[in-house]
Amino acid sequence: MTYWLNPIFYEFIKFRVLLFIKGFKRVQQNKIFIGSILFASFFLQCYECSDEYFGIPILLNGKKEREIMKSGLSKALVTGGAGFIGSHLVDTLVKEGCDVVVLDDLSAGSLSNLKHVKDKITFYKGNIQDQKILMKAAENCEVIFHQAALVSVTKTVDNPVDSAFINDLGTLLVLDAGRKNKVKRVVFASSSAVYGDDPLLPKHESMQPKPMSPYAVQKLTGELYAHIYYDLYGIETVCLRYFNVYGPRQDASSPYSGVISIFMAKAVSKKPSLIYGDGKQYRDFVFVKDVVKANLLAATAEDAAGQTFNIGTGKHVSINTLWDMICLLSGLNIKPEYAPPRPGDIIESVASIEQAKSALGFKPDYSFEKGLEITFKWYKDSRK
Repeated sequence: MTYWLNPIFYEFIKFRVLLFIKGFKRVQQNKIFIGSILFASFFLQCYECSDEYFGIPILLNGKKEREIMKSGLSKALVTGGAGFIGSHLVDTLVKEGCDVVVLDDLSAGSLSNLKHVKDKITFYKGNIQDQKILMKAAENCEVIFHQAALVSVTKTVDNPVDSAFINDLGTLLVLDAGRKNKVKRVVFASSSAVYGDDPLLPKHESMQPKPMSPYAVQKLTGELYAHIYYDLYGIETVCLRYFNVYGPRQDASSPYSGVISIFMAKAVSKKPSLIYGDGKQYRDFVFVKDVVKANLLAATAEDAAGQTFNIGTGKHVSINTLWDMICLLSGLNIKPEYAPPRPGDIIESVASIEQAKSALGFKPDYSFEKGLEITFKWYKDSRK
């Protein structure tokens, strides 16, 4: 495996993992472990590299959906499975006959996202930092889809330490639960934020990471731990760098939500959107069902273990154009309002998905126009 990681830093991370495995209780008591994670994150950010509560299991007539693929998985855990992406992944796994376990503390997810499959899954209300519930949820699972995270860049900027407990420590605990339960593969939801503002486009996996926010550092650190767990313990790990995911069920109630969900909510309410910056910045928007497809491919592709893949479309849309398209869908003619750029926001982002095409057989099924139409219909119907 060719990876950009500097050997010295690799050995540092490996040492911390081994320390964690050999003595978690002692380390947890004196907070050395937490300090090491934060130091690692700081080191990663500064160094320029070369080349959910303890709960009781609750069982939660699913609607028929268009079949995406057959994964053949027998049992899988989805952390963050009541969330936006996680709930769509649960839908497809249930449809394919997989025994699905969901672990979610409902801090961002909602049981309403799972109401149509509530009798077909095992649900634990709990936090990924709770080892007891995590170990129970991962028991006898073939694959773990690790979607749980604090996904807001702005929130991690405001609360870098609290977010590290979730995104750094939480990911490590998920990986270790997988190791201890002899899970075959862990699919980790990473982010295109790891590329930062590198002007080179499109973004490809061999680029040097340039994280510009605690969120990006935390996702990159999760990737490093995933690679080390593959190298040290043989647990197969696959990291997926999501670009800008959108679709039904994305919560628009928070100012930290995805731009499309916020714009949709504004349009349905016939109010102007707020654009940070000049609106000329652009994104690679990928429909949520294509992200589900990528996860299932990553869970089953023979040659994917130990690798990292971009998950996007290879195309881009500016924020101004996005608002214009949503106005067209909603029959509005409202000019947006503008505000200064937010710290940590990326100006230009578009994915190269050649590696995912080659190794996973991934190709998006939904055009941006089609995905936007489906998403707008959901937001409009959800207000009735």
